[in-house]
Amino acid sequence: MSTRFDTKIAVLLREDLETWQRLNVTAFLVSGLGTQFPEVIGEPYEDADQVPYLPMFRQPVLVFQGTKETLRAAHTRALSRALPRAVFTSDLFATGHDEANRAAVRAVGTADLDLVGLSVYGPKNAVDKVLKGAHMHP
Repeated sequence: MSTRFDTKIAVLLREDLETWQRLNVTAFLVSGLGTQFPEVIGEPYEDADQVPYLPMFRQPVLVFQGTKETLRAAHTRALSRALPRAVFTSDLFATGHDEANRAAVRAVGTADLDLVGLSVYGPKNAVDKVLKGAHMHP
């Protein structure tokens, strides 16, 4: 049985990232979503031996890719629609912890961010409009 969701969790990655970067950026970009929107998190898991596991998102995370220009346009559309979002910039590959990550983003103006990843959450149709021009990650 397939469930339809009114909302969408999406990650857009710059197409020139290496595989390890794609995985790392995706994990970072969605990591805060449940703290701001607890409704996206399901119930904890448990196996048949009653070993407990952490809860996960209750809906899929869709991963897209696009050019640097596609990413910039998506970021602009996400801002204009005031959708909840997270960014990952190329500078974050050189930092080693959360405080340094936040300082690296804070040091650059919005228009000058060298985006390599963006996550967005919101109504399906709004997220689809933000992602215009992006393609599903293979």
